[in-house]
Amino acid sequence: MKKLAIIGRPNVGKSSFFNRLLKERDAITSELAGTTRDVKRRVATILDKEVEVLDTGGLDTGCELFDRIREKSLEAAHKADIVLFMVDGKSLPEEQDKKLFYELQQMGKEVALVVNKIDNDKMKEKIWEYYEFGTDDIFGISVAHNRHVNALLQWIADRLPESDRKIEAAVIEAKPDADDFDAFLDGYADDEEEVFEGDDSVYGENDNIQHFDEDATSRMRVAIIGRVNVGKSSLLNALLKEERSVVSNTAGTTIDPIDESIEYEGKTITFIDTAGIRKRGKILGIEKFALLRTEKMLDEADIALLVLDASNPFLDLDEKIAGLIDKNRLACLIVLNKWDLAPKDAYDRIIQEVRDRFKFLHYAPIITVSALTKQRIHKMYDMILKINDNYSQRITTSRLNEVMEFAMRKHPVPSMNGQRIRIYYATQYETRPPRIALIMNKPKGLHFTYRRYLANQLREAFDFEGTPLLFKAKKRGEK
Repeated sequence: MKKLAIIGRPNVGKSSFFNRLLKERDAITSELAGTTRDVKRRVATILDKEVEVLDTGGLDTGCELFDRIREKSLEAAHKADIVLFMVDGKSLPEEQDKKLFYELQQMGKEVALVVNKIDNDKMKEKIWEYYEFGTDDIFGISVAHNRHVNALLQWIADRLPESDRKIEAAVIEAKPDADDFDAFLDGYADDEEEVFEGDDSVYGENDNIQHFDEDATSRMRVAIIGRVNVGKSSLLNALLKEERSVVSNTAGTTIDPIDESIEYEGKTITFIDTAGIRKRGKILGIEKFALLRTEKMLDEADIALLVLDASNPFLDLDEKIAGLIDKNRLACLIVLNKWDLAPKDAYDRIIQEVRDRFKFLHYAPIITVSALTKQRIHKMYDMILKINDNYSQRITTSRLNEVMEFAMRKHPVPSMNGQRIRIYYATQYETRPPRIALIMNKPKGLHFTYRRYLANQLREAFDFEGTPLLFKAKKRGEK
């Protein structure tokens, strides 16, 4: 599949045009220069033809972060088959832009000069100033007002092989509601409810036994989450064995979540690098969009890599972020990054502190790594596959009830107000994560401590390492 790169200076409209091609607001857009920092890749269909579109960061200089963004953007342009060099029609041509435009042409690239922000007929004359680039492939458009875009789409389509799909020209403008952002923040607010394993509070009316998807274990979405500057992007690069994500000492480098898929042992693993999370009071401007996008990514993920900085003390914010994993019922691997900088002979102390702080993630295994030196990075692949198997496993009803009967013989279900509580049988009704229905005479009489006991018994009998285990108490015949 051919690659189409959209490049240009900051704030010329690259991400808006990227969203327009995809017919959805995938990339975060704002008037803040440098909003896009990593290269986002998505497949779009333009006039029946498919192309992989690359949205790149702005070509700017001035600091270490901007230099890294520029480097990644130019790398994407050099690898692409077609390049849209986008400029701001409200500005004058830049000599550096001309130089880069000529360089791409000399490399044999199909390059079009896209003059954006030609919002009305009066501004058409601004296009003439850009003819000094010496190209006939020049298009004056307005992404915001959807003006004169069809000719550009046709130019792109003429350079693509045939495909069976079609995309209509449209501009999607969708902004998150302020209430949605407040709801997201509540996910790690200061006043948290105590959550016990086995309490399936998300279990709703549609609680019939689900069909088990045998293909579920062959693909998984793995979200990399943590607070700012714990090394999430460095970890992604180490896992992919390439500089996929921009890494900088600047806190909050990653804004727009990016994802990348790899094949390992016949399985497809899609890693998602999410924006780092700050304290509630320090979340400003564009980071609100980034955090809402992180929430969406977590909702779609299967496994979370909780990245912690082993070289510094853990913070309350780490616990609040970990709470999002529990909230979304995700499988989990706790990654202690920067282990090469951790205090020597402190392994037992640090591991114990993790277990004490993150008790609600007691099921999650822990691995110590260094994204910088690649220490133990290779072991993470097999651990992720194993966790995914456990997250997706289906226990037969007969075997499940054997373990349940043994557990209830050792410790009978406690009575409630002198009333006998009986569990008739158990059955697993869903996977990813495993959810088990307990058919009872009085569901409300099942105490949370006994749920926890049953969960521990099942964990001893079956390998549920890395995955939450949820229960739903219900009456016989209840749907």
